[in-house]
Amino acid sequence: MNIYEELQWRGLVADCTDAAELQRQLGLRRVTLYCGFDPTADSLHVGHLVPLLALRRFQNAGHCPIAVAGGATGSIGDPSGKSAERSLLTKEQITANVEAVRPQLARLLDFNLQPNRAALVDNADWTAGVSFLDFLRDIGKHFTVNQMVAKESVRARMEDRDVGISYTEFSYMLLQAFDFYELARAHGCDLQIGGSDQWGNITAGTDLIRKKLGRPAWGLTLPLITKADGTKFGKTEAGTVWLDARKTSVYRFYQFWINTGDGDVIKFLKYFTFQSREEIEALEQAHAANPGARTAHRALAKSVTDLIHGEAATQEAVRASEVLFGAPLEGISAATFTDIVGEVPTKSLEAAQLVAPGLLLSEALVLAALCSSKGQARKDIEGGGIYVNNNRETNSQRALTVADLLFGKHVLLRKGKKNYTVLTAH
Repeated sequence: MNIYEELQWRGLVADCTDAAELQRQLGLRRVTLYCGFDPTADSLHVGHLVPLLALRRFQNAGHCPIAVAGGATGSIGDPSGKSAERSLLTKEQITANVEAVRPQLARLLDFNLQPNRAALVDNADWTAGVSFLDFLRDIGKHFTVNQMVAKESVRARMEDRDVGISYTEFSYMLLQAFDFYELARAHGCDLQIGGSDQWGNITAGTDLIRKKLGRPAWGLTLPLITKADGTKFGKTEAGTVWLDARKTSVYRFYQFWINTGDGDVIKFLKYFTFQSREEIEALEQAHAANPGARTAHRALAKSVTDLIHGEAATQEAVRASEVLFGAPLEGISAATFTDIVGEVPTKSLEAAQLVAPGLLLSEALVLAALCSSKGQARKDIEGGGIYVNNNRETNSQRALTVADLLFGKHVLLRKGKKNYTVLTAH
């Protein structure tokens, strides 16, 4: 498959300007393309992955990707897909966010590959020196208000009388068109990609290039991700799933993908991994034959976590996940165990209770709400259904002491296969 056919097979083509000619150009020569990422936060999130990985797919196919960090456009705010005005960030916030996002963009693109190495640029570099009057004369004159109002992202906000749209956000389309024009002029960029909500902004750019440079340019949009159950992609009860491990731990990142719904897992393998058609179709068959085995889910979670955090971090996240299925605790770091603590009920106890002779396990099980009484706890212990730090305990006279604390703080108790509680000493 060529790159366009691969994107179609993966379900990644929402719309395209002159698709037949773009396909022809992709087959004839090395095409330069770009996608922009406004630094509205100090990290990208999983919602950015589809366009970012699409840049990588084009690079793998021999084309030249440019990632644009929006130091300029990020100061305005894109109204596309937004029902209300964004809060404006300070210049200092934008600068800090751009610097934080740079390594995340760099991780997925090859900046050394010859002859189609990737480039990373900031649109503030070519926008900062342009005066307002020059921008109006050189760019604004090529657009009619009629055209701009007709764009879906603008029209939807104008029709909402309670919210409306400010002149600031109304002008965003022109800034993005200016980006495409400048990249076409300076870098020979012929193609812009983005989410389907970017269609109006992208076609504004293709029009500007045609008018000012007298040559064609193309736009290709990718689908906005929706989940089979109708809930918003990229959100959990804990909030947004970030690419920065300091904001979303590797364990929680891995768990996000493991918890993908059965109806989404094959689609997400196509969207978010570089596994081949043959590999994904084999996983699809395995999933259809035995969805309970969750083979496709594990393949998805491992592939995406490897890409974003590296194989070593993924392995620790996998081991942490297995802890809640009874795997030994050896080798788990304190940070990863802290993530595990967040997944199960936690109870506090006084550290003094663990000083020799310690706290009877039967009493600890009642404190942990795993057993209704000390008598029931003793029966469960003697019956082999109780585990301390994932080790089975059958001695009903067993006491917990300081020696049982993991990382000097926690004891992991389990009853049966799935009922966990962490006791945390204070």
